[in-house]
Amino acid sequence: MKADKVYLVGFMGAGKTSVARALGRRLDWKTEDIDERIERRERRDIRSIFRQEGEPYFRALERSEIIALLPERGVVVATGGGTFADPSSRELILRDGAVVWLDASFPTLLERLPVDGRRPLAADRLEMEQLYNQRLSAYRSAHLRIDTGRGSVEHVVDQIADWLGA
Repeated sequence: MKADKVYLVGFMGAGKTSVARALGRRLDWKTEDIDERIERRERRDIRSIFRQEGEPYFRALERSEIIALLPERGVVVATGGGTFADPSSRELILRDGAVVWLDASFPTLLERLPVDGRRPLAADRLEMEQLYNQRLSAYRSAHLRIDTGRGSVEHVVDQIADWLGA
């Protein structure tokens, strides 16, 4: 797969931010994190945005950031866990670059996620599992699936770089 932009998608805790940074270094590309861009733009954290404005507002912010990044090339984009589940964001992403689904089993994701409230949708484990199952069909439309439950970040980066022919 030849591409000049990579989007990393997957559930919270799958490793999108860590892999994006490492892959960006490997490819010598810029790295962007949708959640970080939103927090800078809004001057508040994701938890506050969800609490004060709600999820629809947050999803609109994600779409806005995706649109702002469309002209960028030579970039690895770490999306939020729900970004790719949003049909309009998913359509933009699929047309704009190579999409890699960083997948891990639900028990693995549970082990990785803090229960400190930083992740608004992770507060209730049963709801989180339902959300995970709902998003699987969206994630399956990615161009490549990589299991991040096994191996290091560098191993995942190697797999993506090989797939890209880099």
